[in-house]
Amino acid sequence: MAVELPIAGNGRGYNGKMTCIVILSCMVAATGGIIFGYDIGISGGVTSMVPFLEKFFPDVYTKMKQDNKISNYCKFDSQLLTTFTSSLYIAGLIASFFASSITRSFGRKPSILVGGVAFLVGAALGGAALNIYMLILGRVLLGVGIGFANQSVPLYLSEMAPAKHRGAINNGFQFCVGIGVLSANLINFGTEKIKDGWGWRISLAMAAVPASILTLGAFFLPETPNSIIQNNKDHQKAKLMLQSIRGTHDVEQEFEDLIEASNMSNSIKHPFKNILQRKYRPQLVMALAIPFFQQFTGINVISFYAPILFLTIGLGESASLLSAVMIGIVGTTSTFISMLIVDKLGRRVLFISGGIQMFFSQILIGSIMAAQLGDHGEISKKYVYLILVLICIYVAGFAWSWGPLGWLVPSEIFPLEIRSAAQSIAVAVNFLFTFIVAQTFLSMLCHFKYGTFFFFGGWVVVMTVFVYFLLPETKNVPIEQMDTVWREHLFWKRIVGDKSQGRQTVLP
Repeated sequence: MAVELPIAGNGRGYNGKMTCIVILSCMVAATGGIIFGYDIGISGGVTSMVPFLEKFFPDVYTKMKQDNKISNYCKFDSQLLTTFTSSLYIAGLIASFFASSITRSFGRKPSILVGGVAFLVGAALGGAALNIYMLILGRVLLGVGIGFANQSVPLYLSEMAPAKHRGAINNGFQFCVGIGVLSANLINFGTEKIKDGWGWRISLAMAAVPASILTLGAFFLPETPNSIIQNNKDHQKAKLMLQSIRGTHDVEQEFEDLIEASNMSNSIKHPFKNILQRKYRPQLVMALAIPFFQQFTGINVISFYAPILFLTIGLGESASLLSAVMIGIVGTTSTFISMLIVDKLGRRVLFISGGIQMFFSQILIGSIMAAQLGDHGEISKKYVYLILVLICIYVAGFAWSWGPLGWLVPSEIFPLEIRSAAQSIAVAVNFLFTFIVAQTFLSMLCHFKYGTFFFFGGWVVVMTVFVYFLLPETKNVPIEQMDTVWREHLFWKRIVGDKSQGRQTVLP
């Protein structure tokens, strides 16, 4: 059964429709994004709740409530507090490399399943935590789940999706991340009002809801044709699956490309070693640069610490959590807009326009804080609300550019023979710099103060220039023909050779 979204005519004559099996499978797989977003959003909310701080971080609570000599920018500067937030990401970094081997050897589906189980255990430990060690262990297990899910889910989505709609489907992952962040902010806003002081337990334990959907759903997910060919060598089974997900029997052109890519993949015994070869240089650069830049937009500063940031500039606890909800709504809506336009306007337009939007909003936020917020006292309410508006503009710029595209582009540019290894590198780099930013931000805010926003604004300029000169457009290019875009690019063709040296493929 297929809905009428024809994809005939793209690539080398690939045929098919956007089928229900693709839509349903991708919806289940993308719940991994909900868990990722939930874990990002939940930490900032619970760390602004008084009962949580009193139980696990009493020193921070004392500084926040009783020490009037401490700078506004330094009230939450605690390495133990940041360790709670960032431990998830160092665990995800390590887990992503184990996930690579499982994804390559056993398929995308087992990796998704392992991630779901780790999420469930981590959520249970967090909700039941009796001390800081139990709390951080729960975060570490959530990190293991994220490491597996973020390594396998974007690959799964890109391989299941037809080329013409790959951007929209893969951006569904970031859309689910936005839903997760928004859900976390809403739950934090509600649980903060529980008078007995145990609301934070509900916030942490509720991660089990999307984790259950992902874990149970993973049992019923079909494996991608790419993975079936790579692992089982069962070409007939792979062809039947391809016909099923495309809604047509005429899949010869796409199937031939999958076989060719698989043969190349099977000739590679050490993908992490082979990715260093000159012909994979563009993909390696992107696997390192895109996730690095995504984190140095500064977005996770907002995602992790939005309630704390609003407490810093003078909002109350409940108002800070409500402001985080508003930011979550803006981010989710903007990502949905990106899903609708990414395959029409292309990746480069969104990257560049989003970068410009983020830069100006960050510079304005830093300037207002420099002029209005001193080390002591509070900022005028009208400037607090102006900063909130500018943060929403910044989040919107990220949510239709570097947010979804930071996951989409790495997942669609790697040839099959290095795809799992390269995706692991991209995920590991993402987690490494997420960890660094999360671990250092509160200290950076204490020492740089308003200059923190100028710091990230400067990086936004660098990444926008990088995209303009070095990232080719990839919209509508079939995933197994992606090598052609590098051979046609003004700079990269000097590294990998021009089009005449590669497979002769005419792109639309």
